[in-house]
Amino acid sequence: MKKNFFLFAALFTASITVAQEQPKTEQLDSVVIDTKLAKARKNSGKIVSTITAEMLERSAGKSVATLLNEVAGIEINGSRSNDGQNLGYFIRGGRNRQVLIVLDGVALNDPSQISNDYDLRLVSASQIERIEILKGASSVLYGSGAGTAVISITTKKASGNPVALNLTTSLGSNQSSEEDAYKLGEFLASAQLSGTINKLFYSGSINGRFTDGLSAIAAPEGEALFESDVFNRFNTHFNLGYKISEKIKISRFVASDKFKSDFDDFSYLDAENRTISEQFRTGGNFQWSYGKGKLQINDSHSWIDREIESSFPAMYDSQSSNIDAFANYQLGKNIGVLAGLNLNFSSFNSFTIPFGSDEFNQDVSDEIAKFDIIDPYVSVNYNSDFGLNLNAGARLNNHSNYGTNWVYNVNPSYVFDFGNSDLKVLGSYSTAYITPSLFQLYDPLYGNEELQPEENTTIEGGAEFSVGRKTRISAIYFSRNEQNFVDFVTVDPNLFLFQYQNISEEFDTSGFELELSQKIGEKLDLSTNYTNTQADERFALRIPEHKVNAALNFSPDAKSELGLSIQYVSERDDSFFNSETFESETIVLDSFSLFNFSASRQFTPNVKVFFQLSNILNEEFEELYRFQTRGRNWRLGLTLNI
Repeated sequence: MKKNFFLFAALFTASITVAQEQPKTEQLDSVVIDTKLAKARKNSGKIVSTITAEMLERSAGKSVATLLNEVAGIEINGSRSNDGQNLGYFIRGGRNRQVLIVLDGVALNDPSQISNDYDLRLVSASQIERIEILKGASSVLYGSGAGTAVISITTKKASGNPVALNLTTSLGSNQSSEEDAYKLGEFLASAQLSGTINKLFYSGSINGRFTDGLSAIAAPEGEALFESDVFNRFNTHFNLGYKISEKIKISRFVASDKFKSDFDDFSYLDAENRTISEQFRTGGNFQWSYGKGKLQINDSHSWIDREIESSFPAMYDSQSSNIDAFANYQLGKNIGVLAGLNLNFSSFNSFTIPFGSDEFNQDVSDEIAKFDIIDPYVSVNYNSDFGLNLNAGARLNNHSNYGTNWVYNVNPSYVFDFGNSDLKVLGSYSTAYITPSLFQLYDPLYGNEELQPEENTTIEGGAEFSVGRKTRISAIYFSRNEQNFVDFVTVDPNLFLFQYQNISEEFDTSGFELELSQKIGEKLDLSTNYTNTQADERFALRIPEHKVNAALNFSPDAKSELGLSIQYVSERDDSFFNSETFESETIVLDSFSLFNFSASRQFTPNVKVFFQLSNILNEEFEELYRFQTRGRNWRLGLTLNI
């Protein structure tokens, strides 16, 4: 596979050479995530990765995890496996609890999860308009949990017409590389009705995803394939808003998300286990634009029920409320100030069946397992007339268990304007504060109420070169330091006693990320990225040192598009529990390369047909030791706009 790696490296280098010869067009699009305010990309002190509406349309049928896995610096472990596989968010050497998911401006969390993280399997890509990814410590603007990245998802907005209907459906196969039947194993369907009538706007959507045919665990070589494990998800979302005036707008939503996922036994045996996760959310948005600024209030309130049907049955229910209110004011031509208040209220209950009993018993009560976070924050943004930009901010984290803690961010950048192109040079120093989850604190078997918060510090430096909308090349180096890490520690191996504890050692991760997007002529689009991650040995499990993504899209005419994408992932370490020696052992997972093809055709103004072929070479590979992954599969779909 080393040959493949050098091939991709050569492709990336050649792409940069081509990019430097292109003429200038209009300025690249704006970004929001780095300051919570829309601003031109060149004036942002960060390199923000964006999955646009156009990219989402090209990738119809893919899951959110699969889409994110194509972004520089991100490895979503489990995204290439059975649809129900638990997802690991590996970004800059971090784990799930250090990645924050933001949906329509509000941070989301599940207090009953081990890492207090939000499960992306609950989100349908069909509902999404845009995704922005900000890597690095971002606790100043986004609070606890934003240690290595913030993934901000924006859902589709209401149409400007009185009534607009979008229907998308697709069928496909869902099999491993050992199979060659290519029978139907995947069905997706989504419908969105939206519109604007005078000052009233509305949108409602229903989305379903069903997959079968792929086992969670791979059968031992030479044995019959294990029974397939089903994944079934259903989403509904309704939003109603009113534009009170040209300056004031308000909207409220209700949403329901549910999935059922079969899974096998973690001793690598076939089993009939199932996870059922149900979520109900409600919240909204208030915006008031005034003379020199804007006030915005986003809120979301979630109730999540999870049930695990296995030889170790369990039930969880959690509640969380997240409110983010912020206002900006332009002090002068060049200086803007943003001040905000973020609130999070979380709690959960858990139930298990004790040995020898057949009834659930409550292990954790939300009267104890709860915390409140109330954080004021401020950020100052300076944009000069001569190219210098500076963003700096601070946040006071007020936690009901841990008192107060400050986090900081300083992010200078300078833009060189060459007339037909721009070069942005940037650096940043940012800190993050990650509190232990309620599970880590109060679980009766592994919890530890003496845990203290983790502290992260990230230093970045890099540059971004852009030529309008035709070319964007970026390179960023990062170094991240981690202190007080919360780890799962063996207390007594003879008695099988384990506990979450803070580790006294400090850990460092470094690396760099390269990105290129290039429009070649009027018909060809090229995008590539390369990620190098030098993770601390203790935390390098499942994190590739080298990862390359490349995509080439060709439009032979205005109604047709063809695409070819490539993903290379280098060797990774993984570990497994040996049931014979009762010890964890390390194993090296081989590198792999995946080639994918896509095609679409707009037959009428209202009808579009798309086709995708993934893992064209039917490569057999592993994301996790002994877990099954997808081989060559097809997907055929139709989009109808009325």
